Amino acid sequence: MDAHNRSMDPQKPPAKKRKLTDKALPSTILNSPTFSVDSQMYQSLLDMERKLDWTMMRKKAEVQDAMHKPISTTRTLRIFLSHTVSGQPWQQDGTTADAVNPETGEGIPAWQFKVEGRLLELQTHRAKDRTPPRKLSTFVKSMVIELDRDPAQYPDGNIVEWSGTNPQAQAPLDGFTVRRRGDATTKIRLIIHLNQYPEHYKVHPELGSILGIKEDSRTGVIHALWNYIKVHGLQDKLDRKTIKADAQLRNIFGAEAIPFQMIPERVNRFLLPPDPIILHYTLNPSFPPPEKPSAWDVELRAEDTNLKARMNHVVVGMTQEATKELMKIDEEIALQIQSLTNSHLKRTFLSSFAQNPNSFIETWLESQSRDLETALASGPSASMRQDDLRRSEFFRLPWVEEGVAIMEGMRLNAKAGY
Repeated sequence: MDAHNRSMDPQKPPAKKRKLTDKALPSTILNSPTFSVDSQMYQSLLDMERKLDWTMMRKKAEVQDAMHKPISTTRTLRIFLSHTVSGQPWQQDGTTADAVNPETGEGIPAWQFKVEGRLLELQTHRAKDRTPPRKLSTFVKSMVIELDRDPAQYPDGNIVEWSGTNPQAQAPLDGFTVRRRGDATTKIRLIIHLNQYPEHYKVHPELGSILGIKEDSRTGVIHALWNYIKVHGLQDKLDRKTIKADAQLRNIFGAEAIPFQMIPERVNRFLLPPDPIILHYTLNPSFPPPEKPSAWDVELRAEDTNLKARMNHVVVGMTQEATKELMKIDEEIALQIQSLTNSHLKRTFLSSFAQNPNSFIETWLESQSRDLETALASGPSASMRQDDLRRSEFFRLPWVEEGVAIMEGMRLNAKAGY
């Protein structure tokens, strides 16, 4: 029955050997005059490695913290405005009105107004760091195109609106095109609300004059207000969660003091929609369109994808192959240190024996006898050993360090499979 139960028990997996990770030199080698120069150099390398590991871990933590915040940069968006015409009198080449087809629109004077744009590449960006260009509609929150035409003569809509409030529901667009019929000169007014990252607001002059900013993100405005509070010492000394109002902030807070957590709510009252980008364009179908489009450069805050990619690479760290290689090197160093320790113990043992064999053997036998009596708590001087064990001086004797080093070396050798 017992044999049957033993056969049914799941077999335990073989115990894995523990890897040696101690790369520090033993004190016997560090204090040896023979190896003082080499051991000091090796100790300096270990200190440098510890400092480097600590610095890398701290920087990785800082990068991870920064990646949770919006990472933006100022970029230049170049907007192109152009137009084309068709069916205009100067394009008829003497054809008659019979060529006009009302169903297809062929021969009817018409024009097309185009809005295009792209983000200018930074000169400091390397070719391999460049990402696929984003389309124009991803930078535009909303757009309004106003056509200055007589609605009685042209009833087909003189105001065109586009909104990008739901980017998932519509594919990104490279540009916008407005088609209309007519041969009269048309003045066009283009109103663009840019999609900033993070979202920017216009700061009310009442708060902006205090903080010295006209437009910024919500977080930026709160940060500027907090800096103002710290500089002017408006934090209550007893209750640090209470913010006092000075003469300038009294109208902003609406009270003599407010809790710290109410600062964002107070700031939101003074955030306004930012001013749109307004462009003007004159379209004259009576003449051929310009060969090159008109261009305007507009600055906007966009997500810094290149910096974010580099920061993500720092967080991810080295590849798996490089990590394995470093672990292998650490293991080899630990094995070499252990081998060096064992060799030094053997050298010390044999050197002491060679200098005075009789005295060494007597001292060694006496040391072994004391070790055995201490371990077994027996012998003619057992009571004396018990008294010695109660005193700390007993463990400061010269032979104690040697005995511990020998036992530790035997233990590590057994684990390493020697």
